[in-house]
Amino acid sequence: MLVIIAGGGRTASTLASVLVAQQHAVRLIEHRREVLQHLHRELPTEAIHEGDPTQPDVLEEAGIRDADVLACAMPDDADNLAISFVARTLFQVPRTIACINNPRNAWLFDARFHVDVALNQAQILSSLIEEQMSLGDMMILLKLRRGRYSLVEEKIPAGARAVGVAIRALPLPPRSVIAAVIRGGEVLIPRGDLEFAVGDEVLAIVDSEAGEILAELFARPEAG
Repeated sequence: MLVIIAGGGRTASTLASVLVAQQHAVRLIEHRREVLQHLHRELPTEAIHEGDPTQPDVLEEAGIRDADVLACAMPDDADNLAISFVARTLFQVPRTIACINNPRNAWLFDARFHVDVALNQAQILSSLIEEQMSLGDMMILLKLRRGRYSLVEEKIPAGARAVGVAIRALPLPPRSVIAAVIRGGEVLIPRGDLEFAVGDEVLAIVDSEAGEILAELFARPEAG
């Protein structure tokens, strides 16, 4: 897969490093000299294309006609929109992803500018913080189905409502599945007659609402 990355900031360079490690073809386009100096220390030379990614001829030189994905991570939202628009309308890039720097501009990042996926970093961060706060000690390990579901982990403390209760008797919320129970370093198959014990590490797949309910079942008892 060939991925064209517009911009050479920290987000762009980190993305490029991950993709290179996964053996994808990468062309990161950047024209600022001071940024290029850092990039050449972090990335293979063949992954860096010097030039202004807002210029169509530079995009073409970087190989955008053969690109599978364009990722726009420029510091200016107008540039991210313009590059996405040009990539689709002029070069028919099948997939465009763009970062939103200013949340007030989020409404512009849609099909009108041919942005397939818009990454609103402020909104993502605030959502993650809110979710982590609502889940208490429960830890989110992985996001699934574009964030609709999560793989979560919880270690059951003494006094939790779930202790001594069999899986089939636990009032599990809809859209939640117990995937595994780790006890004493061994993985137990979560059959209906398995009773939860203090110290069990429970892996579950939940949506946001189910995660909050499950967190309450596995939570520490409130001091009172």
